[in-house]
Amino acid sequence: MIALGIEGTAHTLGVGIVTEEKVLANIFDMFKTEKGGIHPKEAAEHHAKLIKSLLKKALEEAEVSIEDIDVIAFSQGPGLGPCLRVVATAARALAIKYNKPIVGVNHCIAHVEVVKLVSDVKDPVGLYVSGGNTQVIALEGGRYRVFGETLDIGIGNALDMFAREVGLGFPGGPKIERLAKKGRKYIELPYAVKGMDLSFSGLLTEAVRKFKSGKYKIEDIAYSFQETAFAALVEVTERALAHTGKDEVVLVGGVAANNRLREMLSAMAEDRGARFYVPPYDLCRDNGAMIAYTGLLMYKAGIKFELKDTIVKQKFRTDEVEVTWT
Repeated sequence: MIALGIEGTAHTLGVGIVTEEKVLANIFDMFKTEKGGIHPKEAAEHHAKLIKSLLKKALEEAEVSIEDIDVIAFSQGPGLGPCLRVVATAARALAIKYNKPIVGVNHCIAHVEVVKLVSDVKDPVGLYVSGGNTQVIALEGGRYRVFGETLDIGIGNALDMFAREVGLGFPGGPKIERLAKKGRKYIELPYAVKGMDLSFSGLLTEAVRKFKSGKYKIEDIAYSFQETAFAALVEVTERALAHTGKDEVVLVGGVAANNRLREMLSAMAEDRGARFYVPPYDLCRDNGAMIAYTGLLMYKAGIKFELKDTIVKQKFRTDEVEVTWT
């Protein structure tokens, strides 16, 4: 079977085509700004403008036609409303025009599920770190349970907001990582782990305050920001690993590109005798292939959507979805 997936929860528009064994195409384009963060309306306009061309490129790369597609999947949420509505509308239009079944996919779950397509990972604890989301999730009792999550802003958002405040622009994560490599002095910053949950707003506020004071090098602040935030992420992930008794850890989401976070999580997994895996970067970031693959699994398990079921869910909780396809 062949599935087409359309991703558009935030700044990235992606179109992916997969089979049950491999990725045939995974095309994306990211909305960028010189100043400020993501404006939902502008990002949605970006998606609407490019979706036709990305669909064409994906079909060409996969060497299939739209008639060859067995199921169409789209990111139903969570995400920015205007962006979600663009991809949902596109998916509905394709499903109606070509008489194809349609499936709405939870974006967070898709990040972890696609790892199983490109590895022998079976049942991991997933650390999902992106701009809008920060969660530690694992499959328990037929659902992806959230064992820990941010109580305020996602780690990616915290990095981007810090970057904007200090004049680095968007996206800020890669720029902060480069600066952090040059940092030599650790500066004390708020470390907020609350039970199994995390908070990054205090860390962000204090890092900006220290920068504006003029007393500290930006490289040292960036280094300290990463070390503090990532240590908290690793702590909560380790607790989830111990609680569930699982022996696999996966790192997914846009912030999974950060080499320091990979290093810290890998060391923790090794200490606990667990396998650690990070998928290729094009499957870490928001992408259509993960939506296509998860949609294909859902459809094969007998999950069917009527058009009335395809309404977008901006606050689509990871643990809302009953997982019947494993």
